[in-house]
Amino acid sequence: MFALRRIEFPPPSLSAFVALQCLDILTTMIGLRLGAGESSFFLARLMQTGPVSALIVSKLFAAFLAASALKLRRPRILVFLNYWFAAVVTWNLAMIAIAGLRH
Repeated sequence: MFALRRIEFPPPSLSAFVALQCLDILTTMIGLRLGAGESSFFLARLMQTGPVSALIVSKLFAAFLAASALKLRRPRILVFLNYWFAAVVTWNLAMIAIAGLRH
């Protein structure tokens, strides 16, 4: 029979999480300045109140998720969040590159 192998996850990194949040803010602001739009429906609606307030709300939510993961001793959630925000930053960089090519 096949034995199920437990998938090895990298250790959760709070410093990577903070760095990715900063990169997300930076790339989002640059993208918006270059004319890129917000892809997330939720954030696009929040952007109607202003980009800074929308980013504050989204970062507070991200911090809540990370803090909850640490408090509940669910490190895989923080690892997942790091992968998720790495993908978001990559997406933002792609949108910056596309917006830059248009100008």
